[in-house]
Amino acid sequence: MSKLLLITGLGNPGPSYLDTRHNAGQWFVEAIARQYGATLASDKKAFGLTASVRIDGQDVKLLVPTTFMNRSGQAVAAISHFYKIAPQHILVAHDELDFEPGLARLKLGGGHGGHNGLRDIISALGNNNGFYRLRIGIGHPGDSRQVADYVLKKAPAGEQEKTRAAIDQALQLLPLMINGEWQTAMNQLHAFKA
Repeated sequence: MSKLLLITGLGNPGPSYLDTRHNAGQWFVEAIARQYGATLASDKKAFGLTASVRIDGQDVKLLVPTTFMNRSGQAVAAISHFYKIAPQHILVAHDELDFEPGLARLKLGGGHGGHNGLRDIISALGNNNGFYRLRIGIGHPGDSRQVADYVLKKAPAGEQEKTRAAIDQALQLLPLMINGEWQTAMNQLHAFKA
């Protein structure tokens, strides 16, 4: 199974977006940096904030794109090409409308499901888009016309707490993912509900 070399957390840049639902992927990467004592720093060549961490003996790059969500592929492609990291060694963490807050799921490959960040990454990496995804549930507003406003709003405290709990659970399982033990990580993560 593929070991992880790059973990990307999707979000929108700037303080006005920091606590919005769309930044759940960014929260995951920030949690990794905190857990492993790293500082995410601006890297113009990577179009984002980057750090290096060592997890379970494996060196891993962290990336939070500072492009807007719909240009996330620019950052992922830049860092993956520079370090020659193939898609199967990349994990992209992102918000997921199809799951309620408190749930997170792992997945390999697939389409973008209407997520503009994933759409741009798939386009930037080419047809071989077999990267892993950490899908962090944020719930759905119930009406597709409300999605754009919904993802760019701050969730109520109860929802945020559940989302953070799911992120914490994924963080605990990160060593399994790093070592390519995807099925074990999936089984444990998919059994969790905050």
